[in-house]
Amino acid sequence: MDATFCYSFPSIKGIQAGKEYFVAMCPLRIIPKIFLFDEEEIPPEHRAQRILNKSRIPELTNYIIENENDYVFSSITASIDGEIEFVPYNNESSSKDLGQLKIALDARFLINDGQHRRAAIEEALKISPEIGNETISVVFFHDKNLKKSQQIFSDLNRHAVNTTSSIGILYDHRDKLALITKDIIANTPLLARYTDKERVSLSKNSPKILALNHIFNTNLRLLGKSKGDKISNSDEDFLKEFWLVLCNSIMEWNYVMQKEITTRDLRATFIVGHGVFIEAIGLVGNYLRTYHEGDWKKYISKLEKVDWNRSNTADWLGRAFNHNGRIQKTTHTIQLTAIKIKQLIDLPLTEAEQALEEKFFQGVV
Repeated sequence: MDATFCYSFPSIKGIQAGKEYFVAMCPLRIIPKIFLFDEEEIPPEHRAQRILNKSRIPELTNYIIENENDYVFSSITASIDGEIEFVPYNNESSSKDLGQLKIALDARFLINDGQHRRAAIEEALKISPEIGNETISVVFFHDKNLKKSQQIFSDLNRHAVNTTSSIGILYDHRDKLALITKDIIANTPLLARYTDKERVSLSKNSPKILALNHIFNTNLRLLGKSKGDKISNSDEDFLKEFWLVLCNSIMEWNYVMQKEITTRDLRATFIVGHGVFIEAIGLVGNYLRTYHEGDWKKYISKLEKVDWNRSNTADWLGRAFNHNGRIQKTTHTIQLTAIKIKQLIDLPLTEAEQALEEKFFQGVV
């Protein structure tokens, strides 16, 4: 290979399945240049596997721009169709796998994993070109005629294990609502003891009452906000006070705290051990904050008198659970459960809620 006309990357050579692959450090500024989208030379069947979800790109771009001092991206994985040469720095056994990876300029590159990162990097460079000298690791597989690229794409995605939303919230140290939610849990004795911080749904034998994502989603509903929206100091104060009042008002939770019933019995017997209930409470709380800012606590305190038993089919059948007794958490069931809670604590329904309630009785929803 003519070393004068090639890409050259500091690299580490490795072996997987008996075949060589290479990990290289690539400056961000060249990522959009060597990894092209819709390149005519790449067969359509390969391009079709990599249709971008364009709605993700602004979010990833903002992540880079807003966190230039501490953003983190995992490696891009790519296939190379073209001439390559690995030149070790020396032949000593301890360092023979360290060297320069030389790739012919006419080689074709196809991203197997990381196309959204690549697109976000391109957009971020337009706004902050100074990040161009920073690097991202790229794992290169030599793949003549790109015959293996579809299998690589399939294998990478089939065996990837996504983290739960609860884990994502737990490990998020930037999002203000995530931080507030974790602070509320840590400083509310019942939540501190009975919140599962890893799972998004609880099994019937779980020793916990709520999952972290339940509380986070409820906080979004309480504030009437979407993830990433600005959270004010008054929002934070309301959330902290709301959870203290709520935890004191759900008697069944306190029975668990006092060891009078188990969490298993709670879930089996009452709807208050399920996500549909707590997110419905979020809708009720948002209404109270909007229309009863001065006396919302008295309405939440009324929750201690409500019959949350699943045997109370007059109130909860078709709302919190279906005719088979299975708890159901959808947008409609959360709204229908919230409507019934409002009725039970003497709150009027909005026009939209009244319309949904009429449809419920007509069997439309």
